[in-house]
Amino acid sequence: MEAVALYTFRATEGDELSFNKGDMLKITNMEDDPNWYTAELHNRKGFVPKNYINLRPHAWFAGRISRGVAESRLRHRECGAFLARESESAPGEFSMSVSYGDHVQHFKVLQDRCGQYYIWDETFSSLNELVEFYHSNSIAKERMVFLRDPEHFARRPHHARALFDFNPHHPSQLRFLRGDVIELIDYSDSVRWRGRCHGRVGYFPPEYVQTIFQPGQ
Repeated sequence: MEAVALYTFRATEGDELSFNKGDMLKITNMEDDPNWYTAELHNRKGFVPKNYINLRPHAWFAGRISRGVAESRLRHRECGAFLARESESAPGEFSMSVSYGDHVQHFKVLQDRCGQYYIWDETFSSLNELVEFYHSNSIAKERMVFLRDPEHFARRPHHARALFDFNPHHPSQLRFLRGDVIELIDYSDSVRWRGRCHGRVGYFPPEYVQTIFQPGQ
């Protein structure tokens, strides 16, 4: 995911990353600290304060979801429907999950010594550039598959059904049980969504729910 710097920040610790207002940062981890993200800029990595930057999420970035959850979201979607996800086992690394129509194919997104992303021969400075390239170039070698935003990303769900029980560890989070229907208030963040259930409002991880679309949406 990318983020634009709202203010200039000068690192005061060795593990922090300095940047200038207007810089475009690569966000590589969002979950270890509530106030800091891990980011990369000009092949340098370090912690950045989250209130100094503005995330630029994309509907196709699903955050840290499992291979199985990615397959369930893309199953039976049109050929080329896809999402990018953060590796569960290696934070900061990414995979692309792409529907082939009859099955879902997974591609490991690699990085070279210069921090450039690649799947095949072409290299890119960001995931955004990689995705844009494969909108008009086949991501598959054995057949023609062009990336297309999944159909349900183009629609706006208003509710979701809980796939698992969620027991919060923080008062700002929303408790619910498997099968509960949650009213979606904000799902612009790929890591946490905000919703209402049983009269309570709070945050929850999107991989715990499945969005519901009304007929005709």
